[in-house]
Amino acid sequence: MKSVLQLFPWKWVLRLSIMALLVLSVFSFYGLYTDKFYFFKPDNYIFPLLSIVHFTFLYVLWFKIKENELSDPPMRTLEYSLYIIFLVYLYKFFETTQILISYDEFENHVIPNSFFPIAILIVTLQLLLMALTLMAFKYRKDLVGQYVFDDMNQHVDSWK
Repeated sequence: MKSVLQLFPWKWVLRLSIMALLVLSVFSFYGLYTDKFYFFKPDNYIFPLLSIVHFTFLYVLWFKIKENELSDPPMRTLEYSLYIIFLVYLYKFFETTQILISYDEFENHVIPNSFFPIAILIVTLQLLLMALTLMAFKYRKDLVGQYVFDDMNQHVDSWK
């Protein structure tokens, strides 16, 4: 894990996460079998809405590292909600992989030429996003600090 963290510094993890989230948000509207975008299906809006929490976590992580601040309860809540969203990312990965594997079942149908390249791109981006999310959790733990709230009042200056 240490060599992976050296390969991806925290700034790169944030930037790559933002790029992966943006591209996957666009591809959440894309139909692999039909090669069309579907903007009127409510299911397609789930990923972009959940990615707002991820963007917020990345911003808070960047701010805490840049300002050398300690972790706080709102950041903990964001991270815990991102754990649940990570499960959605995992589900979407398996769903896309299932679509990619089920290609043989639709041999008699007309499948667009862009099916394999875009499906492989989406699966790769989903794997990258999950790996980057885990690295962001590790960087939060290493650079921002643990979530210790037993001594919360030690850092408060009551005279200010």
